[in-house]
Amino acid sequence: METISDKFIKSLQDGRNVWLNGEAVDVTSNPNFTGTLATIKYLFDMFEHPSKQELIGFKSPKTGQYVHTAYLVPNSYEDLLKRRRSFEEWSQATDGVMSRLSDYARSRLTGWYAARENYRKYDEHFPGKIKNYYEGARDEHRMMCVVQRDPQINRSQVPLPDEKEAGLLRITRKTEDGIILSGAKMIATAAPYCHDLIVYPLTKLNEKQKDLAHMLAVPVNSPGLHIVCRESFAADSAKQMDYPLSSQYDEMDALIIFDEVFVPWERVLLHDNPEAIWQIKSDLASNSLAYHQAIVRLHTKLEFVTAIAIEIAAAIGADSYLHVQEKIGKLINQVQTISGLIIASESQGKVDSHSTFLPDFCYIETARNLGSTYYPRAIEMLQLIGAGGFIQLPSSMDDFSGPLSPLLKQYFKGATLDAEKRTKLFKLAWDLIGSPLGSRHQLYERYYAGDPIRNLAVQYHSSDKQHYKQMIEKYL
Repeated sequence: METISDKFIKSLQDGRNVWLNGEAVDVTSNPNFTGTLATIKYLFDMFEHPSKQELIGFKSPKTGQYVHTAYLVPNSYEDLLKRRRSFEEWSQATDGVMSRLSDYARSRLTGWYAARENYRKYDEHFPGKIKNYYEGARDEHRMMCVVQRDPQINRSQVPLPDEKEAGLLRITRKTEDGIILSGAKMIATAAPYCHDLIVYPLTKLNEKQKDLAHMLAVPVNSPGLHIVCRESFAADSAKQMDYPLSSQYDEMDALIIFDEVFVPWERVLLHDNPEAIWQIKSDLASNSLAYHQAIVRLHTKLEFVTAIAIEIAAAIGADSYLHVQEKIGKLINQVQTISGLIIASESQGKVDSHSTFLPDFCYIETARNLGSTYYPRAIEMLQLIGAGGFIQLPSSMDDFSGPLSPLLKQYFKGATLDAEKRTKLFKLAWDLIGSPLGSRHQLYERYYAGDPIRNLAVQYHSSDKQHYKQMIEKYL
């Protein structure tokens, strides 16, 4: 019997145009993708594992089959906790290193679906379109990627849509059956493994730019759509012992080029409406549910860095040093801060006008903004604790099977670990702090949520400052 994961792998053989190293590739067989696909397959297999089904899924009201809990519209505090447990299960299975396993995009979609009636005033067909798309995506285990950013061609100005050199994604033609698109979007993390791209602009547009103001669900195998991948950071299976993270968790990032791509009207969720796009981009239900998932994953990732730091300090006998204890204390402090904010967001959650129980966005926003500095700081702490030990490692774990094995076992051992285990530990850490994959993750955690300065400014503008004003008023 064909499993859900088997169907998923087969579904990627759909004629999509994925480009790597100047060639069109089949992601299901190309060695740069097979390690990550094996990880995704392992996660999908949980839907058919009796002890995991309830942890990561719920039964679809239409099919009665288990689907991912990211699609669960929370109507209570208990529902919100169920969502968190499912995010934790997948995050812990990948140590928080895979950031776009689609549960983020699925949560965004679930929020829009829950708040769909808010957008009827912009387009009477929107509630029906988003309902149909949500139910199909839920029941078909569809993987999605949210892609919003424009290519960095000229950031000194915001061009109008008729300036084709700017590369902005625009509607070039409308037909009875749908629209035609040209332009580009970045950064589409995990796009080679997805079925659909949820596309909409990130910036606020005006009426002169309404040709850019659209929200679409675009199949990745659409003719004329090209997924142009960055350099692969995946290590092949033969190097899994030397690069345990790169060999399994390289999600891949891509530039999406639309060369006269057709999108049928049922997949055009909103169009030609800057105000509607700005409102749906800022939608509280979608933002709250999606970023709730994001900070749960962040918490797991910070725990992972902390665990490595603790093990390394013990392995080299540095855990008795006061400055090392201080650094690990700071790492633990970061983990507990994010944990507290997750709990606070859930316990202070409220039911909105559509009977959706949403986590308190103030705490989520705070955790998200802290994450852009917490993760780089955690990596720096890890670098300082391991120091030169990260540089002086055997070229491969295979060296322990070579002629110098007895000497290597003598000089690479640690205070609490033998040479091979100590080397495995340090190679794990190096994959997180020094490999191309590790460098990418530092950049990702800084900027995946947008400009951290702008995000803090948004938090300033959106916060209720009257409480603070009243504290000072009696002195004035």
